[in-house]
Amino acid sequence: MAGIIVGAMAIIIIVSVMNGFTQLIGVFYSDFDPDLKITPAEGKMFDPAEIDVQKIKEVAGVVSYAEVVEEVVMLKYGKQQYPATVKGVPANYNQYTNIEKLLTEGSYYFEKQGIDYAIVGQGVANYLSAGVSFLDPIDIYVPKKGRQFSLNPSRSINHGYLYPAGIFSVLEEIDAQYILVSDTYAKELFESGNNVSSIELDVDDSAPVNEIQKKIQAIVGEKFHVKNKEEQHDLVFKTMKSEKWAVYFILIFILLLASGNMIGNLAMLYIDKKEDITILKSMGLTTQSINRIFLYEGWIISFVGGIIGTLLGIFVCWLQIELELIKLPGANGSFVISAYPVSIMLSDVILAFLAVLSIGFLASWYPVKFMSQKHLAETNIN
Repeated sequence: MAGIIVGAMAIIIIVSVMNGFTQLIGVFYSDFDPDLKITPAEGKMFDPAEIDVQKIKEVAGVVSYAEVVEEVVMLKYGKQQYPATVKGVPANYNQYTNIEKLLTEGSYYFEKQGIDYAIVGQGVANYLSAGVSFLDPIDIYVPKKGRQFSLNPSRSINHGYLYPAGIFSVLEEIDAQYILVSDTYAKELFESGNNVSSIELDVDDSAPVNEIQKKIQAIVGEKFHVKNKEEQHDLVFKTMKSEKWAVYFILIFILLLASGNMIGNLAMLYIDKKEDITILKSMGLTTQSINRIFLYEGWIISFVGGIIGTLLGIFVCWLQIELELIKLPGANGSFVISAYPVSIMLSDVILAFLAVLSIGFLASWYPVKFMSQKHLAETNIN
């Protein structure tokens, strides 16, 4: 029973910690990404006139509508060069994201006294060795639309410059990729005209995002993708889910090994009660009834062990949530969190408990069946 308890506890605790990290990463992305994002199924840009924009705005629950332009550019600051993605955002970008909360340095604005500014990712700023207090601007280079390479590079490349107004930090993947500018500046730099890279939508917190996503997908048709926050980074979340299931099955395998103790104990008990079984058999008790005695004992062990292990696992997770007993190594207040994040999901608890019961059933059924056939054949009792 102790082996079953420890195994059930391990499944609940470890899977809950992985849920905590997944939700934590989701929160980081939520601060930077919109609730829904419309992108073309083919190509990088599209004309918003191709879809019924007004109908999208009228969908119940849609709070904000924004057209965004993105393009990969080459940045140069002093002698440092770095490829990044310039994202041109509208004036209401800070209203449907938490970009201002993510600033680690400087302020949020894109234009001041006729000078263009940018909000730079922490990773980009580190690579360029740039800061908001520096006097030199960041140079931006991007190929001109429809222009072929010529012997004079200046004829095939658009050049612009921006001053860093602020530096934001979300996750390394985003920090080392993005630099935010105004949509007006981006359209002029990329010569995109009316074309945009995506349409970002903010949904009311109380509205059902999945239902709104389906409605908007029906409006835009198959030529466009409508992605929620998780789907915008599907590779990251799919990888984390795969890791979670891999860990889950590894723990199930360990639980199977632990159940070997129960198989051995039931087998030894069957041998130890050989004479009692013979007496019961001679008194008229059927083989099926005798087997049930040992089978029920195995089920009781697995059921009680599963209940205690599940409750203890939930209790340990609750202690971690409330008291933050186990700290992250090397945090020292420099991380967003100082202790391991934990999130208890009912589906994981039920799945773990059912796994314990299933393993307990198999671990009880096999030795009872095997020992019953062998013992009764040796004693010639039928």
